[in-house]
Amino acid sequence: MPGNSQRRNRRTSSKKGSSTGSGGHHKHSLAGKGRTLPADERPWHKQYRPGENEELPKRTKWKQEKERRKAAAEGRAPKAGGRRDASPATRRGPRVSPGRRSATPKDAPELLVGRNPVVEALRAHVPVTALYVAQGIELDARTTEAVRTAGDRGIAIMEVSRAELDRLTGGVLHQGIGIQVPSYEYESFEDMLAASGETPAPLLVALDGVTDPRNLGAVIRSAAAFGAQGVFLPARRAAGMTATAWRTSAGAAARLPVAQVTNLTRALKQCQQAGFVVAGLAADGDVPLYQLEASVDPIVVVAGSEGRGLSRLVGETCDLRVSIPIASEVESLNASVAMAVALAEIARIRST
Repeated sequence: MPGNSQRRNRRTSSKKGSSTGSGGHHKHSLAGKGRTLPADERPWHKQYRPGENEELPKRTKWKQEKERRKAAAEGRAPKAGGRRDASPATRRGPRVSPGRRSATPKDAPELLVGRNPVVEALRAHVPVTALYVAQGIELDARTTEAVRTAGDRGIAIMEVSRAELDRLTGGVLHQGIGIQVPSYEYESFEDMLAASGETPAPLLVALDGVTDPRNLGAVIRSAAAFGAQGVFLPARRAAGMTATAWRTSAGAAARLPVAQVTNLTRALKQCQQAGFVVAGLAADGDVPLYQLEASVDPIVVVAGSEGRGLSRLVGETCDLRVSIPIASEVESLNASVAMAVALAEIARIRST
């Protein structure tokens, strides 16, 4: 026999033959197991919601009772479910795949924290649904005023642990106190523009794509401090009035109207038609801030985003491009600091 025919495991055929199948006897193992049941459809889960004529399992009933006791001790609503309608058409909301989070509704309540923001919001009669106070908090004049005001207005006062307040705020510094507020109600831009025209020398502030809510809150605080009549910003690709912006504004957002506009360029042109001078803050501006003669006129001060500054269309719409002289060419100011400097200088010029 030619070749090395004496070796072990030698190949005796010219090519491999066809493999033998199972004849379809194991096809059931290839079938999927179907969708993953949500929590309220699992009979063994504490959030299970039985149908009208379905009996709740004893183990599940015990879990739900345990959850209710735990929620009552922590001062929150229980996560356990109740009865579920038998008709799928009457179930609440769309199902969410496991491991994913549903989008937060636009009308979801915000948690505003910090002693100054809480007191300022209560003084301004901001709609409040609940006051959260951490256990063992050190009482001072602001905390006492917040608790007294909430009690006088019939607002629910919830005493929770610091760990629970940390969880509710996502780790934000809360100083042991917070209020639950509904979503911010923006002012109409047209109403803001009309109301500002009633003052002798109106001042408005516009933000072009500022995405950091802390910068937004700081700008609102500066605008309120230096006598502006309002702040407006784009509704898209910009920070909104979140709880973080509320807190950074130190309650100024409760006193100063804030408006969202669909098109910032169009809104600036409306201001120009109303007699405003639009001045954009830019590092390469040709008008130094300390020589801004238009400060005594009705004026809109525009600050750009943290990275790219003013957008092209907004920059072209501005009547003036104002620069802030700084000592070093390599240094730059972010939107909130630049706006604070500009508003302070405008207020100084107007007071002289």
